[in-house]
Amino acid sequence: MADNKAGPSTSFKKDIHGGAGGLLLGRFEIGKLLGHGTFAKVYLARNAKSGESVAIKVIDKEKILKGGLIAHIKREISILRRVRHPNIVQLFEVMATKAKIYFVMEYVRGGELFNKVAKGRLKEEVARKYFQQLISAVGFCHARGVFHRDLKPENLLLDENGNLKVSDFGLSAVSDQIRQDGLFHTFCGTPAYVAPEVLARKGYDAAKVDIWSCGVILFVLMAGYLPFHDQNVMAMYKKIYKGEFRCPRWFSPELIRLLTRLLDTNPETRITIPEIMENRWFKKGFKHIKFYIEDDKLCKVEDVFEKQETDDTSSVSDMSESDSEIETRRKLTTLPRPASLNAFDIISFSRGFDLSGLFEEGSDEARFVSGAPVSKIISKLEEIAKVVSFTVRKKDCRVSLEGSREGVKGPLTIAAEIFELTPSLVVVEVKKKGGDRAEYEHFCNKELKPEMEKLMLEETTVNVSDASLNLPSDTE
Repeated sequence: MADNKAGPSTSFKKDIHGGAGGLLLGRFEIGKLLGHGTFAKVYLARNAKSGESVAIKVIDKEKILKGGLIAHIKREISILRRVRHPNIVQLFEVMATKAKIYFVMEYVRGGELFNKVAKGRLKEEVARKYFQQLISAVGFCHARGVFHRDLKPENLLLDENGNLKVSDFGLSAVSDQIRQDGLFHTFCGTPAYVAPEVLARKGYDAAKVDIWSCGVILFVLMAGYLPFHDQNVMAMYKKIYKGEFRCPRWFSPELIRLLTRLLDTNPETRITIPEIMENRWFKKGFKHIKFYIEDDKLCKVEDVFEKQETDDTSSVSDMSESDSEIETRRKLTTLPRPASLNAFDIISFSRGFDLSGLFEEGSDEARFVSGAPVSKIISKLEEIAKVVSFTVRKKDCRVSLEGSREGVKGPLTIAAEIFELTPSLVVVEVKKKGGDRAEYEHFCNKELKPEMEKLMLEETTVNVSDASLNLPSDTE
């Protein structure tokens, strides 16, 4: 990649620890400096093994210790791991040395949305697409108890396909920080985008504050300038507090009505995320993104469809969403032979030879042995999923069960993988991949374990019956 042909910058050479052959921690080739702040610098880098471009945020430990920001950094890591969404910049991993902390993050090539708006207002359909992606990401965060609190075009990036990515969760808060009055009290945000209730310093609902900022962003995208602006900051604050703004003549009546609800100075009557998603202006051309997490990677459902080969005259894109999912399931029904286990694997699985220890309290994974054919195990998992309205995804001998209920920790996601023990026995490994532990344990104890026990009993009965047919009689 052209950006990386130049050697590591002089400033970064001081930051390489545990490297091999000039690589950061033996893995990353470092390129140009992308940006810097008081406590951190961000560099473009390339994974030497995969060739993937990433952004690496380098944080000086000594500076954050002096600034008392250790808890702040830990919270940012926790938040970024909680909010994995196609319209949010991903955190891949965190590494550390004695002197530095490294955030390895998704590299978003298109730069800031601010740079695009600085050239002039956007076309309505373009502005709407960005706003739809912004609301999808913000709604996802709020469902997980995460509030950004500093939404502005400078913190919205664009990828190579022109899709929006929310970044910089440094000022974000989580629901755990709410005081007894149910409100936040920290004054934060960028002056032109801050909500009036934050200025009042009496406590605020952080979700409503994010919605106000989204309203300001939408106005900027459509108008090319701020709704509340003044050379004097206090004069600007007065305009914000009073909600004084005027829409230009090219704004449609539908857009003006939406902006009036978004920039309502009363947080109690301000529009909510579900209401925004039902708004007529917002809904034009809106397509809800479906995605899931597999092997700790974010995967879009549409990516799965694109990889499917089809002999049909109609393409997947011509189908309805439900038809597409049915077609995908149809093509994945034929599973290859499960992976075989070696002696070490069998020894490590030995505790799971029956279901007595399955889903022990406090464990996120369990294993058990079954004599049922792989196809029957898959069918049973699909039956269980149907009863509790879970989505099923299959890949080789791996099955993912995904709940639809949104919680603070996201929907419950369970992965089951099947391994061959002998030609007639398989090991089923079950893991919690996402969601709340209590919900996971409830699902396993009330749904998964009883149904799997029933399947094992059925197979035992069938095998005994089959064997009895071949027993010699007393008269022979």
